[in-house]
Amino acid sequence: MLFGRASCLSTSWSGSLKAVAIAMLLVGLQLHPGMARSAAAQAPARAHVFLVRGVLNIFSLGMDQMASELRQQGITATVHNHLFWVSIANEAAAEYKSGRINTIILVGHSSGATVLPDIVERLDREGVPVKLAIGLDSVFHTSLSGRVGRYINYYVGNGAGTRVAEAKGFSGKLDNVDVESVPGISHLTIDKNALIQRKVIAEIDAAVRSGPGPVRAIRKSRPVAATPHSGARHSAAAN
Repeated sequence: MLFGRASCLSTSWSGSLKAVAIAMLLVGLQLHPGMARSAAAQAPARAHVFLVRGVLNIFSLGMDQMASELRQQGITATVHNHLFWVSIANEAAAEYKSGRINTIILVGHSSGATVLPDIVERLDREGVPVKLAIGLDSVFHTSLSGRVGRYINYYVGNGAGTRVAEAKGFSGKLDNVDVESVPGISHLTIDKNALIQRKVIAEIDAAVRSGPGPVRAIRKSRPVAATPHSGARHSAAAN
């Protein structure tokens, strides 16, 4: 009989301890709601992807498609006219300096890709880092200076697209990727091509997941000759 009462008391005490532990855990979560959110869910809210259309602002509708998909993932994405690249840079700088964002990503098509180096350089003068920039088939010979974590230039080698060159003062990683072998690819379709869109969004997702981080300077050991500013050298008509 005594043993039965002791067993009952032990079970009751054990249950009470479990109840107290659960209550403390719940109180802790209420005091620290951020603990209930994953880092991945928080990261997109601090990133802003600026997508820049080409000439006439009507042919680069792939920018809108990618922006829509990014928003569905919870990533802030806005579409802009390339003519207002200075306003884009000013908006990005203001958001970064205010602390509203900590990761800036740029994507541009055609003339929108041509102005990306200008945006990067302007932000660099403001002390604002660009995590990732992706150009889609700029038809003007552009050079890249300033600071950027990674710059990817997808271009159609057998079409109107051109490579991006490093200029004096460039700091970061530059990749020129010829996509002429992609079926059905052209200057007018590169931004709407499903494969290219998947590549672009995958790069953006990876940049957002990795967080802001420092933009590491990866300079060449030999000096790079300066070339004319991208905005000053228009050797072909673009859309």
